Amino acid sequence: MYSLLKKYGYSPDKEKMDGDIERIARNLETIKSEKVLKDCFSVMDLTSLRPNDTRSSIEKMVRKVNDFSASYPSWPLPASVCVYPNFAETVRNTRKSEDLHVTVVAGCFPSSQSYLDVKVRECELAVRHGADEIDIVLALNAFLEEDYETSSAEISAMRKAVDAEAALQGRQVILKVILETGLLVTTEAIAEASFLAMEAGADFIKTSTGKVDVNATPAAAYTMCECIGKYYEATGRKVGFKAAGGISTAMDAVSYYSIVSTVLGKDWLDRSLFRLGVSRLANSLLSEAGQKTVNYF
Repeated sequence: MYSLLKKYGYSPDKEKMDGDIERIARNLETIKSEKVLKDCFSVMDLTSLRPNDTRSSIEKMVRKVNDFSASYPSWPLPASVCVYPNFAETVRNTRKSEDLHVTVVAGCFPSSQSYLDVKVRECELAVRHGADEIDIVLALNAFLEEDYETSSAEISAMRKAVDAEAALQGRQVILKVILETGLLVTTEAIAEASFLAMEAGADFIKTSTGKVDVNATPAAAYTMCECIGKYYEATGRKVGFKAAGGISTAMDAVSYYSIVSTVLGKDWLDRSLFRLGVSRLANSLLSEAGQKTVNYF
C-alpha cells in the first residue's frame, strides 16, 4: 500500500505542513496586493456546472468575459471557462480570444461511475467539439479498493483518447485529473493518488469536483504541491496544480496562491501550472482590489 510514496521518497511532515499553513494564514493581508489579486484572476477556470445551465446562459457568461477588458483594461482575462462537455462548442464559438480556453468536465464527472468506454467516448467528443482542456475524476471505485492498476489504466486510456483526437486537429489538449481529496481522508492517500495521476499522464492534478461535502483544503493543496515537487525532481516534468471547490473569497485565492509559491516556487504561479476552479471568486477579487462591492459576473 502507498508504494508510490516510497518510489518518490515522499514522507509527509505534518508538523512542517501545519506550521507553513498557519504562517500563511497569519500573513494573508501582507501577501495580498493588487498584483497578487490580478494573478489569481488570471488563473481562474471560470466555472458553471449547474443542472439548469443552457446554451443561452453559457453564451451570456462567455460574452461577459469577452467584454471584460473594456470595463477593466488593466486586468487579465481568466484562463478558461469551464462547462459540461455538451457546451464545449458553445464556448468555443462565443469566445473572442483563443487565449480564453475551453475547459470541460468529462469522464462521467463528478462520480466517474460508469463504463470506461463511456468515459473515453465523452472525452473524445469533448475534444472534437472544441475543448482545450479536459477535467476528469480519478476512479475512486477502484482506488479506494486499493486497485491502483485499474485507476491508473483508466486515466491512461482517457489520456490516450484525448491525445489521439487532438492530434487529428493538429493541436494539444490539457488533461487535469481530479483526486476528490475530501474523500481520500489521509495525507498518504492524497499523496498516492497524486503520484498515480501524474504517472498516468495528468498535466494537472486537481483537488475536488465541488460536489462533495469536503472540497479543497489548504492541507490537501500543500500535500499535492509537495508531490508535484517530488515528481518534478525525479522526472523533470512539471505538472500543474488546480484547487477547486469552495473557493469563493479573495483571501481563499491568496491562500492557495501562497501555498503554491511556498511549496513549488514562483515558476508555478502562472496559468500554465496553476489554476483555481471557481464560480463566485471573480467578483470577490474585483471587489477586494477596488475596495467596493463589484457584481460584474
